[in-house]
Amino acid sequence: MRTTVLAAALAATALVPATALSSGATPAAHSVQERARSAPQAAPAGLAPCGAGQLCLWAKPDFTGARQAHELSTVDIESCVPLPAGSHAQSLVNRTGRPVTTYQSAECAETGEFETYPGGGTWVPRSPYTVRAFKIWEN
Repeated sequence: MRTTVLAAALAATALVPATALSSGATPAAHSVQERARSAPQAAPAGLAPCGAGQLCLWAKPDFTGARQAHELSTVDIESCVPLPAGSHAQSLVNRTGRPVTTYQSAECAETGEFETYPGGGTWVPRSPYTVRAFKIWEN
């Protein structure tokens, strides 16, 4: 969660131009900014790319190693999706537009570590545990 909050804060500050923060900004400018903050975002500079509507997982920290990409069309919503046998993830990007929970357990057991990430654009370069399964939730 700590990485998620930091990534979200960095992305949000990059989206708001300094001139829009002045007291002279028009209501229309604030409306545009609100839409920009709530819309799924492209990868912030320096972070790994992941297509809109995808959950991307990398075997190693910092978006390195073997990459897996999952889309809503191939995943049952709110079902445990274990990663293929022998694979795991240590970094991820959630651009599904839905919350995703990652699990240390391959059975999505809540006795191990787990964390839920927002779906509008969350980059996690270093998961706090090895990810072995995930669930994509309804909004």
